[in-house]
Amino acid sequence: MKKYARILVAITFLLGLGVAAKAEIRGEIIVALPFEFVVGGRTLPAGTYTVSRLSDDNRDPLILTSHDNGASVFVLPSGIESASADKPQMGFQRVGERQFLSTIQTTWDVYHFPISHSVIMEAAAKSRDNVSVSGSSGGN
Repeated sequence: MKKYARILVAITFLLGLGVAAKAEIRGEIIVALPFEFVVGGRTLPAGTYTVSRLSDDNRDPLILTSHDNGASVFVLPSGIESASADKPQMGFQRVGERQFLSTIQTTWDVYHFPISHSVIMEAAAKSRDNVSVSGSSGGN
């Protein structure tokens, strides 16, 4: 019986090491964002997010998970390149009042997310529509 217990403990230990190694390979990053942002057609609120890969294949989608409410969104990068520095970060493109996720840099890779011209034009139009114009009328 002790022999089976030792084997079970050894297998559990090895599986634990494998999970820890996989987490390291995936290159998760945690980022606190003080503003809401748009990614994959969804507007996400300000908060703390974990960015992780679904698999070891860097061409697979990434998942952004909110620490605040547990909501997640999958994002598929349009391009990937090797990271030149070990400085994980996220990049955004501002259009009007909205921030669009444009890049995620992990320890190993930089992921690029396209922002379509139509989305940019729509956001710019909404921004123009939200500008209030005040005027006065001359009355007697």
